[in-house]
Amino acid sequence: MSTSKPASNGTWRTSSRSGENGSCVAVRFPTAGPIGVRDSKNPDGPTLSFAASELTAFLTAIKTDRLVP
Repeated sequence: MSTSKPASNGTWRTSSRSGENGSCVAVRFPTAGPIGVRDSKNPDGPTLSFAASELTAFLTAIKTDRLVP
């Protein structure tokens, strides 16, 4: 993971389940380069960048309740 800007290609997307309160993250899957993740309420704020394998491992840990605080 890094805090560098992800590739500029691709569209930022939020979950269809995010609702109207804006408490969600936006994700961008570019055609090449790192995947970007940001706070949807602050589109000009910082972003996190993940390699696809890093994001997959993180999401798998969430789904299988293996995250350790």
